[in-house]
Amino acid sequence: MGSRKKVHAFVRVRPTDDFAHEMIKYRDDNKTIDIHLKKDSRRGVVNNQQTDWSFKLDRVLHDASQDLVYETVAKDVVSQALNGFNGTIMCYGQTGAGKTYTMTGATESYKHRGILPRALQQVFKMIEERPTHAITVRVSYLEIYNESLFDLLSTLPYVGPSVTPMTIVENPQGVFIKGLSVHLTSQEEDAFSLLFEGETNRIIASHTMNKNSSRSHCIFTIYVEARSRTLSDEKYVTSKINLVDLAGSERLGKSRSEGRVLKEATYINKSLSFLEQAIIALGDQKRDHIPFRQCKLTHALKDSLGGNCNMVLVTNIYGEAAQLEETLSSLRFASRMKLVTTEPTVNEKYDAERMVRNLEKELALLKQELAIHDSLANRTLVNYDPMDEIQIAEINSQVRRYLEGTLEEIDIINLRQIQEVFNQFRVVLSQQEQEVESTLRRKYTLIDKNDYAAISAVQKAGLVDADGHLVGEPDGQGFGLGVAPFSTKPGKKSKSKKMFKEQLRPSTPPAKPVAFEDFKNERGSEINRIFKENKSILNERRKRASETTQRINAIKREIDMTKEALNLQKSLREKQGEYENKGLMIIDEEEFLLILKLKDLKKQYRTEYQDLRDLRAEIQYCQHLVDQCRHRLLTEFDIWYNESFFVPEDLQMAVKPGGSIRPGMMPLSKIVSLGEDDQDRFSQLQQTTLPEGPDSVSFYNAKVKMEQKHNYLKTMMGLQQAHRK
Repeated sequence: MGSRKKVHAFVRVRPTDDFAHEMIKYRDDNKTIDIHLKKDSRRGVVNNQQTDWSFKLDRVLHDASQDLVYETVAKDVVSQALNGFNGTIMCYGQTGAGKTYTMTGATESYKHRGILPRALQQVFKMIEERPTHAITVRVSYLEIYNESLFDLLSTLPYVGPSVTPMTIVENPQGVFIKGLSVHLTSQEEDAFSLLFEGETNRIIASHTMNKNSSRSHCIFTIYVEARSRTLSDEKYVTSKINLVDLAGSERLGKSRSEGRVLKEATYINKSLSFLEQAIIALGDQKRDHIPFRQCKLTHALKDSLGGNCNMVLVTNIYGEAAQLEETLSSLRFASRMKLVTTEPTVNEKYDAERMVRNLEKELALLKQELAIHDSLANRTLVNYDPMDEIQIAEINSQVRRYLEGTLEEIDIINLRQIQEVFNQFRVVLSQQEQEVESTLRRKYTLIDKNDYAAISAVQKAGLVDADGHLVGEPDGQGFGLGVAPFSTKPGKKSKSKKMFKEQLRPSTPPAKPVAFEDFKNERGSEINRIFKENKSILNERRKRASETTQRINAIKREIDMTKEALNLQKSLREKQGEYENKGLMIIDEEEFLLILKLKDLKKQYRTEYQDLRDLRAEIQYCQHLVDQCRHRLLTEFDIWYNESFFVPEDLQMAVKPGGSIRPGMMPLSKIVSLGEDDQDRFSQLQQTTLPEGPDSVSFYNAKVKMEQKHNYLKTMMGLQQAHRK
């Protein structure tokens, strides 16, 4: 069990020109803040009103930069997370006091980024500094709005909205949100993209204290899993970092909120009140029951509040005299939070795969011990080891000769050999199926019977016989085999394609597969050509890599056989007696030739292996180029398809280059934008900002991608609305 420790509480004062110097004072220890309130003369001569308060916290952050705040508040919590300790950082305070700025910062500026993006950056930087560990990072983003749970990352195309509402579930491992999507991030830029995606989905509203006030509680969670690459121990550690941005408390009489904002404020104040009740109960050592389930916020943070976690609170306050009552309330909350104790412990788990490997090692040792017992007991030699590559290759050869008829039967030796014979039958069958399919694809066109769009395109192109069926026979696997009829000669466009071109505005848009073929032959012909060339190069490199691998395997088998022959020669020499001449061992010519052959084979092996490494690097680069071309081809096709078939006819000429745009219509750059302008801006940003802060590349790169995505979605929505009108 871990040792109990107090929650760390910090206070951050929002800068203001109207700071109440007479009412708010800081002591020299930089930890104590004193509040002085003048007595209300309207209460008369007998006035027992309290006028002075003193709050001692872990540190007072006044006029502090974002860098200093992170170094003071969050750096140690994030650092310990990679060692298996859970962490929670929470921002609390009234509306407009700077909670979201402290937690998230200004996404427009890398310098003013908050705790959350800095924590992501620190996690990935620490991963780079730990090459001896395999560390995976996952993230989720939860929003609690009006006592309802929402996934801020559900707008991603591969997630989608949940059919059933999300619920909070407890199990022996802790509290988790059922239905909340968790996303694997392999690099810093991906994590920033998920953060920016979630930030755009947060619910905000205009408020008297803040025109962009957060109207919900948000919890961004970073899940870390670290495994050792060097130790064979099956234990590994996990942890999670909860970064909580609470909605601001407010006095309804002062803010005078109405309508939806009033309803939101009621829910916010209610949940914050329940949070304070849970904190008071946690600080009271005599209390047995903690009311965590009174609201969704306290229930979701049950692990963080007084549990297995390093807990940090940042209280944001105003420094103005008009906000003194709210400041006192926030500081009281921070003082109560300092009474809460947590018990952080390392979260250790056991890797089933690594445990199996360790058991296999132990099994091998037991087999060796069993072989010794068999030898001492004069038993027949029994092979307990799995078959090696040479034995498997021999069985494969026997199976092939048996199928060809050159071998009448396969001798049965033991159960392991019987199992391998059946396995090689399966391997040979699979290889034959692949060869048949490859031969058919070279000679015929294969069409999926369930792909109705492709069948429709083939029918329009005239690739059918007189009965209206595809030429050729079905192969029994859901594909049709056929060749083009003689009437369809290369170089001539089919009638259906000509009609498709002449019909500028069809009543209904053509199927995307049909339109895609036309796009590849016309507007997208150049990128399609580049895509095919890159793919051809990639396939050629893969073929060469496969051939090199086969040569390496053949050399390895020859090395093993040469080693066996050499060992046999050595054993014969030892039995016959070794001869020396002037201290040098005398060997026969055959053994000498085997040594030279082995040396030559090892040299060939190293050369081929280096070639294989180079080919793999080329394959990785070619694959990247192919993926880029494919992505650009599909992106330009989507834009061309929407521009060609969803833009109203009266806007067709206007949206073309040089056309006139009537007031209120979407500019052409918004319709056909592929993000080149954003890319130019990013290039300029690299020349100006990045030299001063090279670590900001991932931050700005993710921001540019997010802006491109939202510009595209905004453009499509505008076009659809214009089409309806």
